[in-house]
This record gives sequence, C-alpha cells and structure tokens, in this order.
Amino acid sequence: MSEDEFLCVRCARHYKTCCQRCEIYVTPNDVDRITQHAQRSDFFEYRVPHDPDYADQDDDPAWRDHVFRQDGTRRVLKRQDNGDCTFLGPRGCVLPLETRPLVCRLYPYDYTERGIEAELSEGCPLELLRPGQGLIEALDMNLVDAQRWRSQLYEEIRLEHD
Repeated sequence: MSEDEFLCVRCARHYKTCCQRCEIYVTPNDVDRITQHAQRSDFFEYRVPHDPDYADQDDDPAWRDHVFRQDGTRRVLKRQDNGDCTFLGPRGCVLPLETRPLVCRLYPYDYTERGIEAELSEGCPLELLRPGQGLIEALDMNLVDAQRWRSQLYEEIRLEHD
C-alpha cells in the first residue's frame, strides 16, 4: 500500500466502492449542474430503491416527502452495464467536486434535515485507514463543507414539488 495513495483507490482495489453499489439521488439543481458540465442530460432516471430500507425515511420527513414521487420512485444516476455509476472513470469520479451530486459530496457523513449526525455512514473500509488516521481526514473532507452541502441539499430537494 502506497503511503500517498488515496483511500478510495485502496478501497476500489479491495471492495466495491460507493460509486459501484449506491443508488445516487440527484436534485433538480444537481441535474442542471451536471448537464451544464457534461453537455448531456441522459444520465438519470426515475427508479424505486433496490434496497427497501432506503424508502424508510421516518427519521427524515423532508427527505421522505420531497425526494420520493407518488409512485415510490426518485431521480437517480443511471448505471453503466457493469453497475458502476455513469460518472465513474478509471481514476474515480469524472465530475469536478462542485458539480457532483450533493449526496456524493456529503458521503460518508450521515445527515437529516436537522443536521449532520455524530456517527458517520457505514460503508467505507475503516480497516484500510493508516494507523491513527480518521476517515474524514483520509478523505480530505471537513465539517464546514458538509454542513454547507447538507443545507444546500435540503433547499434543493424542496424544488421537487414546487
């Protein structure tokens, strides 16, 4: 393991990454940002969650009430034939950070409309961290950006039914 190798690269060598296993909800503004950058708009679809637990959002009524349509579907990024995110390239996400879907920017922070939760989401391989290194440090993330993106996410999900 190279000392300067990014955690997500190490993860991809050992496991399926979040870009390969997660269904990524995109807000109306995510669609606009990505469309402007990618010069295409065929990257999303409406789909019912594969994991039924995802639809259980009683702890976050804003998410439940705005993200899901009447038929139980929500707007998500399409997948490549092999299951990877449509924007996953050989070196990771091909989208610039400020263009990526807000939920991608926030991961692995766990959140609701009330704020960022104390515990992180499960899924990142903590066993691949260097000794003494924290997950947020390894991912070069910070709470200030996460709080800003979470606020932006909840502003944007309200556009779903306006």
